[in-house]
Amino acid sequence: MNIRADILFRAYLSFGLIVLIAIAVLAKLFHLQYVEGEEWRDMADSLSTRYVDVEAVRGNIYSADGSLLATSVPEYDLRMDLLAPGIQEDDVFYAKVDSLAAKLSAFFGDKSTAQYSRLLKHARANGNRYYLIKRDVGHQELKTVREFPVFNLGKYKGGLIAERKNKRILPFTNLAARTIGYKVPAENIHVGLEGAYGEFIDGQSGKRLVQRIAGGVWMPVNREIEVAPVDGSDIISTIDVNMQDMAQRALEKQLIASNADNGCVILMEVATGEIRAVANFTRDSEGVYREKFNYAIAQSAEPGSTFKLASYLVALEDGKIDTNTVVETGNGTYQVPGHTIRDTHAYGTLTVKQAFELSSNVAITKIINTAYRNSPAAFTKALRGLHLNEELQLQIPGEGKPLIKTPESKSWSKLSLPQMAYGYELLMTPLQMLTFYNAVANDGKMIAPLFVKEIRHLGNTVEHFDARVIDEQIASENTINKLQEMLAGVMIEGTGKRLRSPNYSMAGKTGTAQMADGASGYGARRYQSSFAGYFPADNPKYSMIVVIRNPRNGYYGASIAGPVFRELADMVYANDLDMHDNFDQLRLVGNTGLPPTLKGSTSATRKVFDAFGMKTMYASAGGTQHIDTVKGIPFADEAITEGTVPDVKGMGLIDALYAIENSGYQAKVTGKGRVVAQSLLPGQRLKTGTSISIELK
Repeated sequence: MNIRADILFRAYLSFGLIVLIAIAVLAKLFHLQYVEGEEWRDMADSLSTRYVDVEAVRGNIYSADGSLLATSVPEYDLRMDLLAPGIQEDDVFYAKVDSLAAKLSAFFGDKSTAQYSRLLKHARANGNRYYLIKRDVGHQELKTVREFPVFNLGKYKGGLIAERKNKRILPFTNLAARTIGYKVPAENIHVGLEGAYGEFIDGQSGKRLVQRIAGGVWMPVNREIEVAPVDGSDIISTIDVNMQDMAQRALEKQLIASNADNGCVILMEVATGEIRAVANFTRDSEGVYREKFNYAIAQSAEPGSTFKLASYLVALEDGKIDTNTVVETGNGTYQVPGHTIRDTHAYGTLTVKQAFELSSNVAITKIINTAYRNSPAAFTKALRGLHLNEELQLQIPGEGKPLIKTPESKSWSKLSLPQMAYGYELLMTPLQMLTFYNAVANDGKMIAPLFVKEIRHLGNTVEHFDARVIDEQIASENTINKLQEMLAGVMIEGTGKRLRSPNYSMAGKTGTAQMADGASGYGARRYQSSFAGYFPADNPKYSMIVVIRNPRNGYYGASIAGPVFRELADMVYANDLDMHDNFDQLRLVGNTGLPPTLKGSTSATRKVFDAFGMKTMYASAGGTQHIDTVKGIPFADEAITEGTVPDVKGMGLIDALYAIENSGYQAKVTGKGRVVAQSLLPGQRLKTGTSISIELK
């Protein structure tokens, strides 16, 4: 082969290869365009645009009286499209940008006017259509910003982009915070009502189309949301804001006074099972307590003496004892295998009723051990028949598990039966124990506690909840009546008599339990003080339990937990007029004594008596008497004239000061109570500014 032929061969070969490669490239392009084109176009779109969730406005949580316990408020991230239609022209933008910068600087105060101006101009030079101005701006702030230069050109022309977020707030801050709860989906944390009813409260998220722009920022394609979110439903809880506030204040005060580790209080309505208040506090530092854990529903512990009510119920129901059965407690000790049961005092011979009222450990242990020592399963079966080993299936998560052992339990010993008799070797949460006491107050009907009454959407009821009946009758009527008498006796003759109120009757049981510390058994001498009961005793409306753990300034239930019970009961009684006598039926007849009244404003005094359903009659300043009813309540109306000394005798301090100062004089006060003497005679015309001395007793 000559050189020419060799060169031509190589040229043709190279050309052929180029043609083949070109054909292959064209074939691949055809395949990509028409065969795989749709797939690649979808992929390209997914890389530059995507749909993101738009958070719905979460539903509110209301108290029983309609107060907001939890709500969502809008917050906005403010961004700006620097190439918006209204400012596309440079002369328009640069004519107004300094004015906008001055407004932003003055309003937010985070940057100077020069800084804002420079940043906005730089963002425009870079063609930024999604520039971040400010995060977490409130709704009222947004309304103000919309009126700033440039932004006031309109929704689209001004370039302002407001991205809404929803911030969850508790209007009453820490009021019932653990019961309201919270939800952290990313960590699978669901606490309280927020967690339990998240599917209703959360609503349905919307969808928004966004595209990726320079810098990896995702910007909305359209100003409007493509799929609008559906707002969440509202939860109507059973919590009463006023009672909750009272409960928290009473509990916190006693925790500080006793220097305890933690404590809880629960207030339940007897007939409905509705929880009106539940407070939990943990010692955070010296003298400071915070809501960190829901002890009321989650902490299973040995209840101690409050459990004796269940032991007495079983023994009474089985006919082993009666309230007048005599029990010999001797010197206050009772020997059982491997242990000595002790009373705080040597009570000697007691009836069953007295033993309960005095909370004798020896008595109840001796009763149960004697009656069931040969058949302990009968005792534990009866306790389980009271549903004390069952969870309450609460409407909020986190309920602690109760434990009622049986002879088949691995940890059962010869000591188990006598220990269980007075509240050891078993576990119950405070709410589980309160549910049992509430059943006794409710004449034997046991109902599950209720935290939520209704779910509403746009004002319409989606679901309504009534009390779930656990047991229509946990014991015979005769047994329940005896238990009620024994509980009332505790407050009259027993360990709770120091807590007795002169205004209404109470029934309850004190409890003091030594706490196991897990390491050294019961050697550390740490105690749990508790009080469970209800009021009024003769017609129960509310039941309550107070549990305070490891108090350092005393530990008996009556002196540590009892004061919280009494204080909260007093406040509830004072504020719940349904628990008082019917004022409409109040009449003053014959020589019935009139309630004491002070001289003062006619309208103010009549308003008070009208609220109590009492008709009034009063004497005018001129001496004529107006009578609303023959059997009315008389009081005088004091005329106040500037420059004339008023008659303030018989008035309280506030009314006396009001009368003296509005007459133009100055008051000098000694004593307290009602005015019994004044230095200047009533009716005198004296120069204003003169001092009048008044004495109160």
